[in-house]
Amino acid sequence: MITLTGVELLSGAVPACTAVAAAAAALFLLIRRRRRWWMATGGAFLAAALLAAGTGWVLVHAAGVSAQELPLPVTVWMGLAYWAVLLAGLNLAGSSRRRRILAPVAMTALILVAALQVNIYFAAYRTLGDMTGASTAAIGALPQAARAVPRTMPGPASGPKTGPVASTWVKPPGLPATGTISSVQIPGIVSGFAARPAYVYLPPAYQAPSRPAMPVLVLVAGQPGSPADWITAGGVATTMNAFAAAHEGLAPVVVIPDVNGSAPGNTMCMDSKIANAGTYLATDVPAWIKTTLRVDPVPARWAVGGFSFGGTCALQMAALHPDIYPSAIDLSGEAEPALGPDRSATIAQAFGGNTAAFDAVSPLKVLAAGHYSHSRIYLAAGAQDGTFSGYQARTADAAAKAGMSVRTVLVPGQGHSWEIPRQTMGPALDWLAPALGLSR
Repeated sequence: MITLTGVELLSGAVPACTAVAAAAAALFLLIRRRRRWWMATGGAFLAAALLAAGTGWVLVHAAGVSAQELPLPVTVWMGLAYWAVLLAGLNLAGSSRRRRILAPVAMTALILVAALQVNIYFAAYRTLGDMTGASTAAIGALPQAARAVPRTMPGPASGPKTGPVASTWVKPPGLPATGTISSVQIPGIVSGFAARPAYVYLPPAYQAPSRPAMPVLVLVAGQPGSPADWITAGGVATTMNAFAAAHEGLAPVVVIPDVNGSAPGNTMCMDSKIANAGTYLATDVPAWIKTTLRVDPVPARWAVGGFSFGGTCALQMAALHPDIYPSAIDLSGEAEPALGPDRSATIAQAFGGNTAAFDAVSPLKVLAAGHYSHSRIYLAAGAQDGTFSGYQARTADAAAKAGMSVRTVLVPGQGHSWEIPRQTMGPALDWLAPALGLSR
């Protein structure tokens, strides 16, 4: 039985029915027997296009909602919504009572289909539950039984350094088929960063009576967004459970921290005048993992990944902290962190105009000055995402020149969408499995 929160938004009845309703609504608003009516609708079209372009400019350049220009399909759908509002207004003037009642209804149908299409482009909310937060509301706190057993001697609670887990693992009978997801709070003890709640995925093997020390994957979400996006839009549990099913219950312990502090926040995943997010992810998060969970402390078996802003963050960690995160998964990331399209404005706001300070932590510049023969990076982007596929090419070239092992993938038919993580996270794990100790 499908509840209201389980209603699909990316495919199926809802997008199909709203498209039909929107087509009927558009015809209703457009077809009038009035002199110069088509001139008025043409004017409304031009005004809507200007409003959409202006809104995109404000969101990126003034409000800082996104560091990149909005994709063209998103701007087009915004324009349709504005056009619907303007057409409805034109339909109200000197019209019958019936048309004055139906015009706002038709306008609403067009706005709804525009909003759904924007969501379909980004694949951000797959169900109503994802949109309302109901999909993650029931996730409980990390059980005490899942925490590492405290040690009497100083040192991490993750256990001794051992060989790859796959080399000694024997799947016990009765092992659960799926992993678990819990909510945790990771304090910024060193950085002072105030993070929102994080999430932890523990694979089936973690639930074994004799718990092995597992490899670690730290994932960062996009911006704007939250750690919960990896659970809903990113489908991380589905991907990890599928990987575990093919590896006798083994998969990484996945930690999904918050590095922005709020949905619209943008720390650029670095230490700056904005926040000490770089220290949080490079120091506080690993320390919490090692002292809280049963994980493999060997750096070679740790990876960092992310989508969009999170992909840029993964690149930064791999470039600046290869001793902590020698493996990275950069999905639709930028070539360098940014607060907006104007690099000088980013440097002014985050570093007081000190370009040298920014360049010192800009990942491609850091890569150019170092050698990373023990590092590897998996890069993926949408084939229709011209901006970010361009960033991918620049990053791949810089990483290869720095000595990293590099794998690149372009996903056909996709733009800047959460479909990129859904389609490429599994292959990325397969590629990294030997380094993480997850394959013999």
